[in-house]
Amino acid sequence: MSIEQQKAKSERPVIRSLPIEEWPSAERITWNEACRPGVRLKGGGAASHLRPVTQQMLAAKNGLFLDFVARSKQLDTRASSGAHVTPALVVAFVEELKGRVSSVTVYGSIQKLRRFTQFVAPHHNVQWLIEIERELFSAMRPKSKWSRVVLAEIIIEAGLTLIAEAEAAKKRPRLTRARMVRDGLMIALLAHYPIRLKNYAALSIGRSLIKVDKVWWIKLTAAETKEKKPDERPIEEYLGDLVDKYIKTYRPILAREKDPGSALWLAMDGKPMAECYAREVITETTRATLGVPINPHMFRTVGATTAAIHAGHHPHLGTAILHHSRPHPENYNRASGISASKAYGRLTRQFRYVKSPRS
Repeated sequence: MSIEQQKAKSERPVIRSLPIEEWPSAERITWNEACRPGVRLKGGGAASHLRPVTQQMLAAKNGLFLDFVARSKQLDTRASSGAHVTPALVVAFVEELKGRVSSVTVYGSIQKLRRFTQFVAPHHNVQWLIEIERELFSAMRPKSKWSRVVLAEIIIEAGLTLIAEAEAAKKRPRLTRARMVRDGLMIALLAHYPIRLKNYAALSIGRSLIKVDKVWWIKLTAAETKEKKPDERPIEEYLGDLVDKYIKTYRPILAREKDPGSALWLAMDGKPMAECYAREVITETTRATLGVPINPHMFRTVGATTAAIHAGHHPHLGTAILHHSRPHPENYNRASGISASKAYGRLTRQFRYVKSPRS
């Protein structure tokens, strides 16, 4: 990377989703009230019918918008709920989004911001926002996936190589080596277990990442998954060993003597990694190691494609790996999910070690 490129990168604004505790107090209170669950015969808040993951997603998109407002020096912490959702600020927010994300993501961000606003400020006029939403929907041009599809075993190998390079680079700063191990493990583990980013970024040691009889498991409850079904996946032994090493050796370095709680993935400031930061880390790590930027959602296409190419005789393996319902009357269940995860593990391990005909 040239000096000019490094300077440009350092000057880019840090974009995050503003945490709820930093929202205007009125908006924080009304959102918590909207999410208040019902008790016995007493109904809940306006958003109480939404699943927790959906509530979190809407809050994250509002936080992203408020972060833009804060960076624009226009955040009023004493403002009423929804007060920042004005045509001028939303249009400026859309222009920034267009400069860094796809047209599909721009539309999705505004659509979720509108939904959030209707929950916290039901009397707020959002007709103009709906019109912007419709224009963005008409302008959506989904990118072709196929130029970015890389088989899972190649991504896994790239992640393991990055980890090996970090461990061999003894002269590099400890923090740099810890970051390299983290990044390599993030892409290798996700290539093997392509769960959704909101779940992956939020993996918690002892809760959703659990060790049982020397085997690490990813265990998501029904409330955490889009399909409203538990998702349990045993981690391959060689990846489990790397998880152990990361947790015992490199995660404490990233924590910088702070207490990050039980979050598996830590940012460079020692805090739990935010979903938007996890997306950037995964995308940029694949760009650097493979020359192809693969975002977290694309890992799901990678998983389905890998299963189809290497195990076409098991037509439902890809469906099970993605935790979708099977396309026939037999319902997806815990046993099929675990067996599918193990079968996919054997498959990726086999093709990682297949030698070229010339060797």
